[in-house]
Amino acid sequence: MAEMEVAIVGVEKRLWSGQANFVSARTVEGDIGLLPGHQPMIAALDEAGVVRIDPTDGEPFHAAVFGGFLSVTAESVTVLAELAELANEIDVAAARDELQRAEGGGDDHDDTAAAAARARARLRAAGENPDR
Repeated sequence: MAEMEVAIVGVEKRLWSGQANFVSARTVEGDIGLLPGHQPMIAALDEAGVVRIDPTDGEPFHAAVFGGFLSVTAESVTVLAELAELANEIDVAAARDELQRAEGGGDDHDDTAAAAARARARLRAAGENPDR
């Protein structure tokens, strides 16, 4: 089966790299699925989205990704994120608390809407339903 090199890189560190046969991400233009041999491209990532990676060895996993870019060549996909968290590193209780605080409102609607979007992305990446 065809494979590609995939890396998720945050500002402070590389979160994951390895071989995969599928990646999906949310860009500012919408969701995109990537297979080995994809046409080269660069895309801006959504401010709060989820990236799914299907590694060649192991189970598919998710990461919450906040801003940045997606760089694609025929042989590789690199997620260059402003901030990213792997699903197994997400504190679900803290994300639920963050969502509840953000939905409670505040003085700055833009900040509370962004905080709510980040909390929802973290919960989705961790496999939780943010609407419960």
